[in-house]
Amino acid sequence: MVNVSKRLNRLAMMVTEGNRLADVGTDHGYVPICLCEEKRIPSAIAMDINKGPLLRADEHIRSAGLSAYIETRLSDGLAALKCGEADTVLIAGMGGPLTVRILTEGQEALFGVQELVLQPQSEIAGVRRWLCGNGWKIVREDIVVEDGKFYPMFRAVPGESEAYSGDEYRYGRLELQYSPEILKEFLSKSIRVQTQIYEALPKSEESRIVLRRREVELELESLKKVLGQLSKEE
Repeated sequence: MVNVSKRLNRLAMMVTEGNRLADVGTDHGYVPICLCEEKRIPSAIAMDINKGPLLRADEHIRSAGLSAYIETRLSDGLAALKCGEADTVLIAGMGGPLTVRILTEGQEALFGVQELVLQPQSEIAGVRRWLCGNGWKIVREDIVVEDGKFYPMFRAVPGESEAYSGDEYRYGRLELQYSPEILKEFLSKSIRVQTQIYEALPKSEESRIVLRRREVELELESLKKVLGQLSKEE
């Protein structure tokens, strides 16, 4: 039985039971192995752009005796996935712009896909914005903390989404949040970090410093507003 990290375990939990999985950027192949071992999914396609990780994933799959259930494919994003081969597409551990590129270039392969499970590492607002503008509706938000790092993640299904506010693009819809206490930790830490940045800025009236000071002020206002809203929902 493979032991997966808290982050990967939570991502695995987001995959709907009985769905065929396509794991993009599978690395060691741990999520599809975990799901197949627990008999939560019937099959998976583990894909990666690099041969090294794919070979490691193949070794782990064979060691787990799951070669009949998990196929590995060398693929740049969704390029090697055919339409109708997967019900769930998982993309985790990549930057937001790369996640968006993969989704944009792979839209043909997404026809018939029932859900996306995404965990972008950066520029998360851009990923939520892409989903809402391309026929996907976010139905669950989550966040885990592991080794001092916070990992937001979400699940989306085909459908029209109501308009998001700027704060919702950045931090997600609060009513969809599965782990509000962890989100509060994240917001509180972000407030401390932004406060330190603000206090370290020079007292200069130089235009770029004034602009930077205003950017941080707006960031703090946004963080405090979302944290206040989250506290009210308890």
